[in-house]
Amino acid sequence: MKVACVGGGPAGLYLSILLKRQDPSHDITVHERNPEGSTYGWGVTYWQGLLDLLHTHDPESAAAVRAHSVRWRDGVARVGDLTTRHRGDEGFGIGRHRLLEILADRARALGVRVEFESEVTADDLPAADLVVAADGVHSALRTRHAAHFGTRTHLGRNRYLWLGTTKVFDAFTFAFVETGHGWIWCYGYAYDDAHSTCVVECSARTFTGLGLDRLDEAGTSALLEKVFAGVLDGHPLIGRTAGAGSAPWLTFRTLTNRTWYRDGLVLLGDAAHTTHYSVGAGTTLALEDAICLAGALRAHAGLGPALAAYERERRFALLPVQSAARHSAQWYENLPRYIHLPPHRMFALLGQRHSPLLPHVPPQLYYGIDKAAGRLAVARRLKRWLGPRVARTVQARSQAR
Repeated sequence: MKVACVGGGPAGLYLSILLKRQDPSHDITVHERNPEGSTYGWGVTYWQGLLDLLHTHDPESAAAVRAHSVRWRDGVARVGDLTTRHRGDEGFGIGRHRLLEILADRARALGVRVEFESEVTADDLPAADLVVAADGVHSALRTRHAAHFGTRTHLGRNRYLWLGTTKVFDAFTFAFVETGHGWIWCYGYAYDDAHSTCVVECSARTFTGLGLDRLDEAGTSALLEKVFAGVLDGHPLIGRTAGAGSAPWLTFRTLTNRTWYRDGLVLLGDAAHTTHYSVGAGTTLALEDAICLAGALRAHAGLGPALAAYERERRFALLPVQSAARHSAQWYENLPRYIHLPPHRMFALLGQRHSPLLPHVPPQLYYGIDKAAGRLAVARRLKRWLGPRVARTVQARSQAR
């Protein structure tokens, strides 16, 4: 089979690796419009489950990813001058640039052509049996056929900014700071031994009240370094890498599609769906898409049945994650509802922000119920069984509107 992957992100590169491992005779080219080594973003997060999955499907690249990752077990929440620390599941961080380098090198070693500065337009698709649109949330290939795909987007209310810092956090860190114009907060996590990602978020009211809508990059960094001085310990905030332009303030776009394929064109990763960054699942979901698509192409003789199976399986698997992401985004959009709780309670509800029940129960009552349920084995088992089913139902109904 001849395959053209449009987009050299984690999804497109990993799919090319898997397809080559399945059948070395596949003719596969990955087209990336940007120069090699120029990528947006800082670090990405993942958990042990993804690492296990990667090891199952390609032990060599999984070992390289693990070797270049940092890990943490604790979560830290700072609310003003108060701090609480919580032991959780082991998490990992890796630089996006390093992850792409690992996957590109592995793909080349298997015989994939990885072509940088190779732009593919919607009106000039490569001649291939399968064209994979792995070109992100603003996918030109998907946009060209938006009516067919049934693309829908929903903009969140908060503003956010993706930055780096030389402060190396020893835990996944949340810092909430109250200003005269409302709350502003950041998420910080290390991704190598010298850098961390720092995502800043606030409401639209706080954004304009602080004058962030009028500041240039230098002014923004100076203001945010002052606001988050207590967590940065004198370290600077860093915008995009040289030549990549200023880091923009954004509102998150939740994207869904009614269908994920059209003839020999299929959507992968952010081109097919997005989930709010606060659940830290974007890269994991993109790689899981690639694994599922490769498996469907192996299991089905015809391209049509394979693409239908891929869409069906991934759409079902995504329902609880999309529900969790939607409720997580809403938790932050309604931060004043939770922020004045004692820090350990606020942090506990931060961990429960994916719950579809939390927005409808007074926070103090929800905390008490959840704590009581945690002591009862039967309640814990019921929660683990019921949670994904409720989330799928809620998310499916929200998408049907």
